[in-house]
Amino acid sequence: MGVPKKRTSHARKGKRRSHHALRPPSLSVCPKCKSHKLPHRICPNCGTYKGVQYIPLKVT
Repeated sequence: MGVPKKRTSHARKGKRRSHHALRPPSLSVCPKCKSHKLPHRICPNCGTYKGVQYIPLKVT
């Protein structure tokens, strides 16, 4: 099993982890109801995708 000979410094560790930051999800706008949704997915608010109704709206 490999064991490091020297301790990894804070700077080297930070350089290695510089690309590990989380990014906020990219959101697109639904053309029908103008709410935010994830791209290439059915709108959770109105249930449409590319102008086609996939999830029926609940009547209350």
